[in-house]
Amino acid sequence: MNTLDEMLQMACNAMDKAYVPYSGFRVGAVIKAQSGKLYAGCNVENAAYPTGSCAEQGAISAMILGGDTKIQEIVVMGNGENLVSPCGACRQRIREFATADTIIHICDRNGIRKSMTLDELLPVSFGPENLKC
Repeated sequence: MNTLDEMLQMACNAMDKAYVPYSGFRVGAVIKAQSGKLYAGCNVENAAYPTGSCAEQGAISAMILGGDTKIQEIVVMGNGENLVSPCGACRQRIREFATADTIIHICDRNGIRKSMTLDELLPVSFGPENLKC
């Protein structure tokens, strides 16, 4: 199994484990770090709606805990007719640990629906280098 196939399988497994008793909308995410290690996350809802966490957020936390800090590639998987792309907050979270050329794969259970670079997903973004005066 190649790395991308492994990422898709891991994202599907993560999506299946999402805790979504309120929306029923499951999302899984898998990061391939620059080291080659893979990190998964799923969305977790909370009765106090804004305090839940996104799948991408969980995968980034796992990556940091695993000792990596650079995202090489990320898979985001969700169901539905429309593309399930990272929300605005997760786009910024991904931006913190990615480069303009990092690939984001938007997927469903059938595979990749669209792939794009971070620069295509989040043009004219704000990042750490903007804080340098």
